[in-house]
Amino acid sequence: MQNDKKKALIVVDVQNDFCPGGSLAVANGDEVIAPLNELIKTFLDRGEPVFKTRDWHPAKAKHFAADGGVWPIHCVQDTPGAEFHADLSDDPRVTIISKGIDESADGYSAFDGTDLAQILRDSGVTEVWVGGLATDYCVKHTVLDALKQGFEVKALADAMRAVNVKPGDGSLAIAEMRSAGAEITGNESRAAGLS
Repeated sequence: MQNDKKKALIVVDVQNDFCPGGSLAVANGDEVIAPLNELIKTFLDRGEPVFKTRDWHPAKAKHFAADGGVWPIHCVQDTPGAEFHADLSDDPRVTIISKGIDESADGYSAFDGTDLAQILRDSGVTEVWVGGLATDYCVKHTVLDALKQGFEVKALADAMRAVNVKPGDGSLAIAEMRSAGAEITGNESRAAGLS
């Protein structure tokens, strides 16, 4: 039977600062690139939309520890750390969504302060597949907001990794996404940063 649901792929924040060597590196963060590149190609070959989100912070933001937040400075607009990882597909058909632009907001979710929900609706998308960095922050918030916006969600465990500021954050994030209604596919222990 033909599945006629229109899908979109959301690739969350695969940026230099979140990959090994970056200012807010996620352990094994670069391992998400190969599975995501495969999915990007599959979606584009089927004519389905692909979105890459990026943290695109101003130099000063309440998000940063230096300005009263909790995070080291990362993904500042127009810096090498904010660039997508060099190995991530840069197919020109992919739409880039910049988030975290507002200096007073964290901007974890791809839907926070962006027009992504409207773009998806205008394209007739009903299901989103989400992977990237990090499981317990921007991926989780993107998944939860997509559900709140009425989309069906597949969270791609093989294509996400956790930062685990507190041990177990990745596992808690997966449980939270599942209980909110997301379908979790793939290796959850890797997604949680346990292996």
